[in-house]
Amino acid sequence: MPPIRCANAPAPASIFVQLSMRRAAQSPVLGDILLPLRARAHHTVARRIATAPSVAPVSKTQWHTRRSAQPTSQSSQRLRLFTTSAPRKATHTLFNPQNDEDGNEMVLEITERAAKRLSEIMTKDSNPYLALRIQVESGGCHGFQYLMKLVTLPSQLPELPVSEEAAEGSEIREDDTIFTYYPDGGPAPSSSDLTVPKIILDGPSLELLKGSKVDFTMELIGSQFKIVDNPLATSSCGCGTSFDIKV
Repeated sequence: MPPIRCANAPAPASIFVQLSMRRAAQSPVLGDILLPLRARAHHTVARRIATAPSVAPVSKTQWHTRRSAQPTSQSSQRLRLFTTSAPRKATHTLFNPQNDEDGNEMVLEITERAAKRLSEIMTKDSNPYLALRIQVESGGCHGFQYLMKLVTLPSQLPELPVSEEAAEGSEIREDDTIFTYYPDGGPAPSSSDLTVPKIILDGPSLELLKGSKVDFTMELIGSQFKIVDNPLATSSCGCGTSFDIKV
């Protein structure tokens, strides 16, 4: 018997394309090859959109919240770089701080070596109240010279301002300033602790030595306390005990 044909039957190629379009969401089919290049590209994009997982829209408030809650590694690194604490000073003014003409506090730094040597002398002499007095006088080969000697301070500091009666017979004069040394990680500075390494200067000497360092050096000519890095000194002798200042 001859096959029965439908008058309005679609062409086999058209049926093949329609079946291919229905199965496009599962896997690529051979029907894409039969389509023109422009229709094939449109068909590929439509298939990717249809198979893509749905994503809930994100509001502006949620987006900003997520951004602030999860900073990038670069921003975190910047925060770590700029959140540093200030270094702690080892030298502190224990008694009678003084300011210069510009209102800045006049300080004298005690190095670790000088503080260590002072502690050794205090322990050797069994005298925790020993202090190194530094005084500047006119003389020497460069106009001014340093004079240093060990003195014993009273167990208690006098009240400020120091009167003439209180200064009489005491190692603490009216215009004296006392500096102490506390190593990093040591106990907090106390306003009345006189058992730590300390240096005492009168007012005029502090004026000429402000910003300097008190160090302890061991050289061929001998071991000694020494003033170094004096910002007012223009020249000094080889032994470091005499200096000239800026006029």
